[in-house]
Amino acid sequence: MAQASGAVTINFDQESVLDRLKDLTQGKGPEKCIDAVGMESHATRSFDAVYDRVKQAVMLETDRPHVLREMIYVCRPAGTPSVPGVYGGLIDKIPFGASMNKGPTWKMGQTHVNRWTDDLLKRIQEGQIDPSFVVTYTVSLEDGPGMYQHSATRRTVASRWYSNRSASGQQARSRDDAMRPEPAR
Repeated sequence: MAQASGAVTINFDQESVLDRLKDLTQGKGPEKCIDAVGMESHATRSFDAVYDRVKQAVMLETDRPHVLREMIYVCRPAGTPSVPGVYGGLIDKIPFGASMNKGPTWKMGQTHVNRWTDDLLKRIQEGQIDPSFVVTYTVSLEDGPGMYQHSATRRTVASRWYSNRSASGQQARSRDDAMRPEPAR
């Protein structure tokens, strides 16, 4: 999907992300870097990733910051590392000195979904944005819980599912609608 959208993909199981990004940027590193993975990094190719898994298993660390470390190493001096990926607690072995010496401008915090949801939905409805390229399954609202199980078993990688109608054919309620009580009848 990323390649079809024009992105350069890097498979961290097959090559070094750091080396590949240095090659792509003539040794300078990317100007802007995003850690959208957060505490759920599943890398196993490097010692630090295995170290994080072990520390997390014995409850000495809550998160797996492998991607965060790589981002610090690869981001160019005076670059902008951004962390919308969620971290929940303690992390270890962060190369903060390397970050300090590069003088980056850090951007972080959970993505402000509610800030953008209404605008994005309006643009989708008006046809200005077509998100269909990320949809791999369309299911009824009632089949939603089964799709979570489907994703959890890792039978598909990077799948997204979407439902706009319930099995009865009624328009599905938005997340915001679900938070509001039903109108009195």
